[in-house]
Amino acid sequence: MIVKTKFSVLVLLCGMLFAAVSGAAELPDFKTIVKQNSPAVVKIIVESSGQAVADGEYGPQEIPEYLRRFFEFRGQPPATPHPRMGLGSGFIISRDGYIVTNNHVVEGADSVLVRLSDRREYEAEVVGTDPRSDLALLRVEASDLPVVALAADNNLEVGEWVLAIGSPFGLDYSVTAGIVSAMGRSLPTENNENYVPFIQTDVAINPGNSGGPLFNLEGKVVGVNSQIFTRSGGSIGLSFSIPVSVVRNVVEQLKANGHVTRGWLGVTIQDVDKNLADSFGLDRPQGALVVQVGEDGPADKGGLREGDIILRFDGQVINTSSDLPHVVGLVAPGTKVAVEIMRDRKKRNLKVEVGGLEADDSYSLASGNTTGQGGKLGAVVAEAPAEALERWGLSGGVQVRDVVPGSPAADAGVEPGDIITLVGSRPVKSLEAFEEAVAGLQPGTSVPLRLMRRGSPLFIGLKLPE
Repeated sequence: MIVKTKFSVLVLLCGMLFAAVSGAAELPDFKTIVKQNSPAVVKIIVESSGQAVADGEYGPQEIPEYLRRFFEFRGQPPATPHPRMGLGSGFIISRDGYIVTNNHVVEGADSVLVRLSDRREYEAEVVGTDPRSDLALLRVEASDLPVVALAADNNLEVGEWVLAIGSPFGLDYSVTAGIVSAMGRSLPTENNENYVPFIQTDVAINPGNSGGPLFNLEGKVVGVNSQIFTRSGGSIGLSFSIPVSVVRNVVEQLKANGHVTRGWLGVTIQDVDKNLADSFGLDRPQGALVVQVGEDGPADKGGLREGDIILRFDGQVINTSSDLPHVVGLVAPGTKVAVEIMRDRKKRNLKVEVGGLEADDSYSLASGNTTGQGGKLGAVVAEAPAEALERWGLSGGVQVRDVVPGSPAADAGVEPGDIITLVGSRPVKSLEAFEEAVAGLQPGTSVPLRLMRRGSPLFIGLKLPE
């Protein structure tokens, strides 16, 4: 009995040891990836006579004493004004010297120096930049350089191991690894533009990593490290990379033209919540709701209307409104694409020719005007003032003067000052049109209202009581 027990313990220990060895064997081999690709990863040193340029720029007082010896500058900074230096990362994509990095690394630079892992240095020319995607293409006068390979588009999944190589805080060729946490993250710019479906990872990315490559386990570049989310200035496990599909598109255009033109539809959109989904006849929230169509723009010419919900664009499913700019931006201007929409509770198919948005273009859409006791909706409205109509570029509408507490309008979030331009699918250009549209609503039904609120168009789903 004792022997049997000892034998059982021995078997258990052997099993645990085998499991541990097997688990270790399944861990990725980062060494090979690093050895093969490090020579093509570069450190970028940027100098500017103006404001700070790259995100790796620091004064000595901002860096711990034990790290200062690793940086390009030493001692106390000279009296201002003085040249400012910034650090970033990049990677070589062709043997004749093309290098990819972030736009914010080289923005405003007077000179750009590229340093390879073997300590060779080259002055780099900025071939072109694309602030909308935060990408830049550089070139150095050299040949037979080491290169990295770009992975195939959309060949990355959540949970997959990824590896970053860069120069965080100026510490050359540092390697960090982690997994893909999420795909298609939307991080609108300060101009509220949203053309990059970011890869979210838990790879440790810090200032100085910007512009460096993100590798998969095949040793191919799946993204360009661009942003971190932090409260302290350092990595907290939320980093964001530009996917290779965007990188390939932008690099090809910068190489050919020096600038980027991306697809443009000419609409303002919003998400669809549960109330709106019910009111538009959808079984669940999905798609991008068109709240405004630019006059004579691609969407207008293609037959899209305010109140349409875009469910598919060029064969791609649109789950949320943030998905649409990602897809449209990658379509070549002049291309006719299939668009599936929901209109009047029925699915329809349109063909829309995508327009072009140049690198320096900024399009804004102009669009957006009352009864006595609130009626069925519980909204007291009046003819919208001519001043408001002119300011927002509206041809008509009614303005909400008051909202009855506890009414359908109050429950839906209608606010005084809102200008109602659409009830269901019926345009509202006058008080009379509003009253006719409301009179036709049946108890217990859901209806979308299109509003102009402080200059921004939006839809609200409103449900009438039984």
